[in-house]
Amino acid sequence: MPPEAYEFTSPGRITVGFVGRPGQRAFFLQASEGGQSISLKLEKEQVFALARGIDDILEQLELRELGHTTAEDEPPPSDLDLEEPIEPVFVIGQMGLVYDGVSRRIVLIAQELVEEEEGSTARFWATPGQMRALSRHAKEIVAQGRPICPLCGRPMDPEGHFCPDGNGHGTKVSED
Repeated sequence: MPPEAYEFTSPGRITVGFVGRPGQRAFFLQASEGGQSISLKLEKEQVFALARGIDDILEQLELRELGHTTAEDEPPPSDLDLEEPIEPVFVIGQMGLVYDGVSRRIVLIAQELVEEEEGSTARFWATPGQMRALSRHAKEIVAQGRPICPLCGRPMDPEGHFCPDGNGHGTKVSED
């Protein structure tokens, strides 16, 4: 199947979210514009990296006095919920962010994870307010994951976790 190019020049919605319980969650980037909607699958680490990248761009824009967002510029929290059906078009391999001074939008470019040939791409031209809300929401989504073991720093399952740093004996550690 030849690679596709998806272009959302003025998305009414752009968000991230997950399906499933901690430890078994699948993460998605979702956007819609007019009658078109798209869902892309990504990893938890990519969600967090996206939030950090957005924060960095927004900070640079504010330092250069090119843009400052307020709460009024951001979409309502209900616009940050995933919408059904969630059928990913592709799995994201790489993402990039750039500010377009002409449109005064931040462009998120997502490229498909493929091994050898060229993959599909999706571009989302979002306002700084939309991106600030996306970043905040992405950090909240990531924080809802499994608690971290105080001994080894690895995620703990709800049933507990056998910690390799627990005195060298694989001690079972619980959230309590």
